[in-house]
Amino acid sequence: MAKYRNQLPQLSGGFFIISGGLETYLVHQKGMNLPYFAAICAMKDQSGCKFIKDYLSTFVLLAQKYGVGVILQSPTWRASPDWLKKLGYSDQDLLSINRQAVDLLVDIREKHETVNSPIIINGGIGPRGDGYNSTIVMSPDEAQTYHSAQINALSQTKADLITAFTLNYSEEAIGIARAAKAASMPIVISFTVETNGQLPNGQSLKEAIELVDNATEKTPIYYMINCAHTSAFEQLLNPEEAWVQRIRGFKGNASKKSHAELNDSKELDDGDPVEFGQCNLALLNKLKNVNILGGCCGTDIRHVEETCKACCKSRQS
Repeated sequence: MAKYRNQLPQLSGGFFIISGGLETYLVHQKGMNLPYFAAICAMKDQSGCKFIKDYLSTFVLLAQKYGVGVILQSPTWRASPDWLKKLGYSDQDLLSINRQAVDLLVDIREKHETVNSPIIINGGIGPRGDGYNSTIVMSPDEAQTYHSAQINALSQTKADLITAFTLNYSEEAIGIARAAKAASMPIVISFTVETNGQLPNGQSLKEAIELVDNATEKTPIYYMINCAHTSAFEQLLNPEEAWVQRIRGFKGNASKKSHAELNDSKELDDGDPVEFGQCNLALLNKLKNVNILGGCCGTDIRHVEETCKACCKSRQS
């Protein structure tokens, strides 16, 4: 049984961190080959599972150091039907792969959770197509049908909620939200944006969030933005606007480069961890509903610790 599915602690306040970019860590720091940037490939053997578990555990220990909560994301961003097929898995593998990934997080929680640092288990899912480009555009009904397989699988695990990361158009988000509602799973929608603050298809964040809320009767429990540096969107967020108040968290990139530039980069751009922490502090001070901060591509424990240093001190003052 999921521990927090019916009463998610992050909805009651408090400060929560999310880990840095797992995939970039495995590729650039551990030298692993991840086809299609799929972290599930690391789970094929015990050593890969240990890499993931050790990496995520460092963020749990960091959360305990600063007395905050932590949301652990399962490495299942590429564990939906089309991606599994590309990776050589069968349809029958979908449930076992998603369950294995969540069970790995359950092991971490059972070992490390404390009263002051609750550990929330988040089933991570991703877009059907490329995260940076709308290469596959579905209707809401098509998206609901497609994503239902993975969402239903995660609903049978101990995942407390599901977050759809790096979405780049609203129709897919609508279908995901409807699929999650049908499976009685709390769902978070996380959009990505280009350096101009718009989704890759040219849609504004305001339009995307309002479309999803209107089409789903506000099914997402909150929204996030991920896989973009805060400089791409911070100036667009007016705390007085209702759609902005639906945003509760950010997983920013370390780099200020565009998605195209990051795709073409041979080396990892890990930015400036101290500046990263200050950028997150600016968001926290500006947006009173925000209480979830972490990192995406190029970030690691340094970036999230600098975020803790800056933001925890601010929350205490």
